[in-house]
Amino acid sequence: MFFVDLFFLPPGLRGSGLGGEILRQAENEARARGCRAAVLCTITFQAPGFYRKQGWGLLAEVPCDPPGSSRVFMTKELAVETGSV
Repeated sequence: MFFVDLFFLPPGLRGSGLGGEILRQAENEARARGCRAAVLCTITFQAPGFYRKQGWGLLAEVPCDPPGSSRVFMTKELAVETGSV
């Protein structure tokens, strides 16, 4: 199991594709090490939209502080990618 613990990109680097590339490389390394699934936790005001764009799906959402926000648990299958290199 691959678990994303901390992933932060400074605001000036966001939107450049760098975050997606870093996450793809980490997922590829997890696959190479035999991981078949991945899990992470973010907060509604942080980056769930970013992870959805990278193919992650909602696992659960739990209300938390500050009021009105939630912890968002996400998952992704890490099946071996096929195709030409």
